[in-house]
Amino acid sequence: MKFINLTRRTEIGANSYYIEIGGQRLVVDCGMHPKYAGEEALPNFKPIADRQLDAILISHAHQDHIGTLPVLMRRQPNARVFMPEATAEIGDVLLHNSVNVMTRQREELGTILYPLFTHRETDRASDLWHLCPMRRRLSLSGERASDRESNSLSFEFFDAGHVLGSSGILLRAEGRTVFYTGDVNFDDQTIMQAAVFPEEKIDILIIECTRGDHAQSADWTRAGEERRLAAAIDDAFKRGGCVLIPVFALGKTQELLAMLYKFRREPAADGLREFPIYIGGLSSKMTDIYDRRSAMTRRQLPRLQLMDEADMFVLNGETIHDAPARAGRVYALSSGMMTPKTLSNIFARRVIENPRHSVFFVGYADPLSPAGILRDAEQEHEIALDPDEPLQRVRCNRKQFQFSAHASRESLIDYAKKLAPKSFFDCLG
Repeated sequence: MKFINLTRRTEIGANSYYIEIGGQRLVVDCGMHPKYAGEEALPNFKPIADRQLDAILISHAHQDHIGTLPVLMRRQPNARVFMPEATAEIGDVLLHNSVNVMTRQREELGTILYPLFTHRETDRASDLWHLCPMRRRLSLSGERASDRESNSLSFEFFDAGHVLGSSGILLRAEGRTVFYTGDVNFDDQTIMQAAVFPEEKIDILIIECTRGDHAQSADWTRAGEERRLAAAIDDAFKRGGCVLIPVFALGKTQELLAMLYKFRREPAADGLREFPIYIGGLSSKMTDIYDRRSAMTRRQLPRLQLMDEADMFVLNGETIHDAPARAGRVYALSSGMMTPKTLSNIFARRVIENPRHSVFFVGYADPLSPAGILRDAEQEHEIALDPDEPLQRVRCNRKQFQFSAHASRESLIDYAKKLAPKSFFDCLG
């Protein structure tokens, strides 16, 4: 077996891995780095430039795992592409949105490199994807593989509990097994249920380690963190302010909406029974997919239809400018890192100087991103959330909450011990 890490940097972004096994050449995942532009945003494809791929396997539809798939398909036209059904539906929407973002960046950055692919190319690419059910052993022809075919390569997707459609990938060939976890969560979230992964012995384990560098707080519980968030929102409303929560369109938005739905209906949250919720345009598309697939996937609150029952308003690049920061409202807006020109960034600049308003962080934010800069800034310091806009003084209330969709270090270690692989590789999510 050969394994090459195609991810350019030892940080989150542009995840991609080359695996050669059973005489077959595969790439697992093909992401885009959120902090870089052009070729630097791609995985490092140079080590495999002279190799013809047999297949590309995609674990889930977050940008850092699927964001440059059309580029790799262009360079490897004979490779068959496989992914779970929900990942394909989400990935198609996300990649088209990425074209729109890159087209705007072409003008803002003045680069002819963008967009890296077009809407037409995305349509052609998605038409070629092979959609796979979970827990079905398949061959590279897309047909069901037999357990007796121990020498030929087969693969199988397992529910990873991270976001809708997320999966770990089990490879079998020549009597050996390789398991790639992708991004995984071994604990239940508000909507997503915990991963259901293989428990038999694995020869080689490729495991994510996004939270592998720090221990989880001994007294942390998800239920306790939800109560802390509910109390913080209630306090913000009592101060006469609104709450901005920057979120990723896929996963974090839907988990937060489910929490807000519960807050407005639980007796302990009397003060939160009635409050308007605002989300962004791409978030509404992702939430609609969550709703339509609720009966087809493992999830908590299986009957909850977020678009109807969370009773929210949808903002976009036009209507955000007509949406003032009003007291008693929650604005769950993307992007999660408050990238300049996104809804969350535009709205943050509206509330940052008002001590009545609050900005709550519920997920990861790179320290150098606008979200990370605002989260870590000292009160009354001046910061720039957008390089094209003037400095602003930080006066809003800010809090961090822990609702990671990634497995804790402890659960990653427990899983690795359970499998007891002969070899393992760790990678960021």
